Amino acid sequence: MVAAITGFAVWVLWPDPPRQREYVDAKACLLTDEKGILGEPAKTVWSSMKDASVETLVRVQYLQVTGPQTVANAETYLNTLTLSHCGMIVAAGQAQIDSVNRHAGENLDIQFVTVDGGTGATNVRALNESAPETLRKELQNRLEDLADAAS
Repeated sequence: MVAAITGFAVWVLWPDPPRQREYVDAKACLLTDEKGILGEPAKTVWSSMKDASVETLVRVQYLQVTGPQTVANAETYLNTLTLSHCGMIVAAGQAQIDSVNRHAGENLDIQFVTVDGGTGATNVRALNESAPETLRKELQNRLEDLADAAS
């Protein structure tokens, strides 16, 4: 009898398992230079994307371009993100931005954001690193749009 009462008490008082975050079917990706998310502007962008992800439930990931920081090398990494079904790709770093400028028109179903550079393509939005609050708010808005489109 004591064992039954103890077992019942343990079962009732046992804490709930940690809850997983349920993401919407949308993903935003960051393409960085060789410094990854440790160098600016990628550090600020990544922080903003993670914060927006908590609010919007859009998955975020980043990919660091290793090796030569050339457009040709960055294109390989950009192609990886486009094939990974990223609904939005943020480019931070000159080779990454130049790669987006070259290929955004071929991927009209993807929204691109460039930090400190960009093109006039309809699916590319250029943001300025020197205005971090505007950058943060714009990324939040973009992830909200991505979440709404996935709903």
